[in-house]
Amino acid sequence: MKAVILLSGGLDSSTVLYLAKSEGYDCYALSFDYQQRHRRELEAAKTIAIAAGVVAHQVVSFDLGLWGGSALTDSQIALPQDRELSAMSESIPVTYVPARNTIFLSFALAYAEAIAASRVYIGVNALDYSGYPDCRPDYIDAMRSVFRLGTKQGRESDPIEIITPLIDLKKTEIIQLGDRLGVPWKETWSCYSGDLVPCGICDSCRLRLAAFEELGSVDPAMEIG
Repeated sequence: MKAVILLSGGLDSSTVLYLAKSEGYDCYALSFDYQQRHRRELEAAKTIAIAAGVVAHQVVSFDLGLWGGSALTDSQIALPQDRELSAMSESIPVTYVPARNTIFLSFALAYAEAIAASRVYIGVNALDYSGYPDCRPDYIDAMRSVFRLGTKQGRESDPIEIITPLIDLKKTEIIQLGDRLGVPWKETWSCYSGDLVPCGICDSCRLRLAAFEELGSVDPAMEIG
């Protein structure tokens, strides 16, 4: 059984990788260098892929900075910092990258069909994220139709499945799942900044820190450096 895993190197995608492995799948990890501000995550993705024992780890490069439109691809747009968690769900933030998950899933679909994989795993979450439109259940349902209608495999046999095991979980529940699976949190990277150590104040850092704190523990990744 083969599965393609979208792996950013962050908390969620690393948990998904370890989950897919625990479910008996031969895992083919897929990461993206899209000239994001936080390209440091690619180092984490490589480390996590090795630790998980994937069959292969591909890093696809392209430049979404060519047209920007996001604080993650345009250095002239400031990252939100020190925001209250409640404020993060009030509107779609400037860290949203236009159509990013559609692009990622398209690559994953092509890879999966080429290697005859039956599943694509993606760590989208509709609860603890900042209201991104491409992390929501209705979006995933629409992409399932694309997977079925837009491929030879989908038209002639069994469509490649999109698996979203974290979509309805709280961040604390994701951490608890990762703990059971043995995810090495210290090696993961979620920070949006381009620094060498996590900033602790961007939205992604604050969501992660709050979850570990709620569980009565310290985020091991924050001990870097």
